Amino acid sequence: MVGLVLIAGGAYLISLGGSWYYGIAGLLMLVSALLLFRGRAVGLHVYLALFAGTSGWALWEAGLSFWPLVPRLVAPVFLAGLALLLLPLARRHEGKPACARGLRLGGVGMMAVFAGFVALMFQPHDVVQNDLPIVPGEVSAATETSGESWLSWGKTGEGLRYSTAEQITPENVGELEIAWTARTGFVADQSQSLQDQNTPLYVDGTLYQCAAGSQVTALDGTTGEIKWQFDPKGASPYWKRCRTMGYYEPPAGDACGPRIVMATTDMRLISLKAETGEVCESFGEGGTVDLAEGMTQLTPQSDLDGAAEVSPLPGFLAQTTGPFIGGGKIILGGWVADNVSTGEPSGVVRAFDAQTGELAWAWDLGNPAITGLPTEGESYTKGTPNVWSGIAIDEELGMVYLPMGNATPDYYGGARRDIDDEYGAALVALNLDDGREAWHFSTVHHDIWDYDLPAQPALADIPDGKGGTDKAIIQVTKRGQIFVLDRRTGTPLKKVVEKPVPASDGKIEGEYYSETQPYSVEMPTIAADHLTEASMWGATPIDQMLCRIMFRSYRYEGEFTTQSTDKTLMNPGNGGGFNWASVSYDQTRNRMMVVDMRMPTVNWLIPRDEYGDTSELVMNSHGRSPQFGLPYGHDLHNFMSPLGVPCITPPWGMVSAIDLATGQIAWQQPAGTSEDTPLGTLGKSPLKAQIGMPGMAGLVSTKSGLAFHSGTQDYYLRAYDTETGEVLWKGRLPSGSQSTPMTYADDLHIRFPSKEQALACFNSDDYQTRIMHHRHKSTTDTRVVLVDGFGYGAE
Repeated sequence: MVGLVLIAGGAYLISLGGSWYYGIAGLLMLVSALLLFRGRAVGLHVYLALFAGTSGWALWEAGLSFWPLVPRLVAPVFLAGLALLLLPLARRHEGKPACARGLRLGGVGMMAVFAGFVALMFQPHDVVQNDLPIVPGEVSAATETSGESWLSWGKTGEGLRYSTAEQITPENVGELEIAWTARTGFVADQSQSLQDQNTPLYVDGTLYQCAAGSQVTALDGTTGEIKWQFDPKGASPYWKRCRTMGYYEPPAGDACGPRIVMATTDMRLISLKAETGEVCESFGEGGTVDLAEGMTQLTPQSDLDGAAEVSPLPGFLAQTTGPFIGGGKIILGGWVADNVSTGEPSGVVRAFDAQTGELAWAWDLGNPAITGLPTEGESYTKGTPNVWSGIAIDEELGMVYLPMGNATPDYYGGARRDIDDEYGAALVALNLDDGREAWHFSTVHHDIWDYDLPAQPALADIPDGKGGTDKAIIQVTKRGQIFVLDRRTGTPLKKVVEKPVPASDGKIEGEYYSETQPYSVEMPTIAADHLTEASMWGATPIDQMLCRIMFRSYRYEGEFTTQSTDKTLMNPGNGGGFNWASVSYDQTRNRMMVVDMRMPTVNWLIPRDEYGDTSELVMNSHGRSPQFGLPYGHDLHNFMSPLGVPCITPPWGMVSAIDLATGQIAWQQPAGTSEDTPLGTLGKSPLKAQIGMPGMAGLVSTKSGLAFHSGTQDYYLRAYDTETGEVLWKGRLPSGSQSTPMTYADDLHIRFPSKEQALACFNSDDYQTRIMHHRHKSTTDTRVVLVDGFGYGAE
């Protein structure tokens, strides 16, 4: 049967211009099987000849790289060992000399090679360790001023996710154990579109955590005791996340005192008293600002001519990342539904007075004349590019930095305005005082691949190569490109060039294209390798063959292969590359840590008259999407094998450190193992294959030389040596994490956050957001906590 499948699949692959190996291998396997069925020992000789040819082909196509050899050789090696062990019996059956000793030794040798392959699956591969000298850097004033508090998503408005804490060191990181556990009681039920992705805040002994449904919990940082909770009773039907909140300390004498500022998924901005969790009544209207004010959208329908203009429909507009505070202002972008319709709510960016809640300014790129609320009867410009990820703030320069999304829908741009192309997937700098634009920089021209900017920009002073520093802004992208600009002017500090990209196949009416795209050529490109048929993988040889067939069947001309009505392969996929994990920048070593995913997608445009039922709207970045108002709908899914594994060769996710002094990769490690990977009705995988899995959440780094990461698909928090990339320690978590760790040190406390997923295979306790606090084994009483799930750290 295997031979017949290989013959049929191999013949089809050959017809597509692919490898001849599978057809030839299938034919020889069939001959071998027929001879063995007739009791002929020569059948085993035929298979051994096939194995010799397979080995040569595998080494010619894949070299000595481990993971590419696995589907090519593991099963054939096992069968070759079995053939050699059985051949003496077959020869004796035919009355021939058995030659048993030599054949059996060969069989045992093959089985040893097979066992070696299996053992090597549990060792890391594709590890990069470059011996680059450390160029010392200085800690920024913002980091120094924040002390051991964690005041924003990236600790400060700089978005560096770096702490000067030094209590946990490479020498003692292995000595952490649980000290306390707390449960918030809020359920992160993914069937209800809830995902815990929060990085908590920490100020003056209190930890502030936000659950997916926008519920806030304040905990004592030492004991884990819950001080207070606030539930805003959010009613958004889709995409419920709360990645961060903001902390604001008003002038002396303010009645509310220090505040926690939160933005709910149903578009409310709420200010809470940090001490008690009570609403600050002097903020906005009774403590709340309505973020839907000034927003309208067109009613989604297949023909938008004359469509009604309505207030934002539930689920079309949400706050998922959170507010960012600087210069006495709360600055907010917002998430809009992907690929549902043209005329969706505006991507306006607004700043509110952090004390009163009054609108300070608005940046509506579709109508620069609107600098506050629109006049009665008008709204902010519908359908403009939005800012759904994190915002960065440089209070010293008085600038705000915006990673822009796209004008939805994402995959057809024939109806876009000039402003949509100019600002889509661009990095924009505004003046903090009045919201007027200072500069903008395009990272993708006429983006029809959903390559919007997903990550918070990082503001770092990097070596200039002359003994001084440059004021840089670092923007990682879904494309795997890393742009490094002067944050004062938007001028590239690392060279950017325009390169030609593939042309259209001419099948999409009304579309237009950019002939070139920008590339940051003095920085590494990560997770964006050009794919070939030889890049295809699979759990078995047949699985790999089917991935090769799919690859040859799809349109693929490299990065920026244009959209078509034919199925088209997109690499990187619409998740990246890099995503909202953003970066962690070790200021004292000028090392930037990032996590990536390597997951190509298959997508195609569907003519409107062929799209079919549009009655059910699915707010998801994968699957079918109607793209109302355009001549095409869209479909997209991950490029997976029939057995449900990615069709490209592992690793599928890496943790990397990049040296900003040289622009080179300092080290790379696979991001986690296959342990805990869902296996359908079989539960979760117990195998710890070091395969490197895709993940969203990022890292936090510390002055002591450690970087912590918990955003892997296996249930661990890991500590990396910042200088070498060595995994110095890992601690088991009861569930996976989609949260970026944070750390603080106050009275010798350090905390790390993660999340508890609501999965049916866990007991009822695992349906709650959980907080675990770990204690150092030494007498220094070092402790750790993971919020929104489970965690490790040190006190």
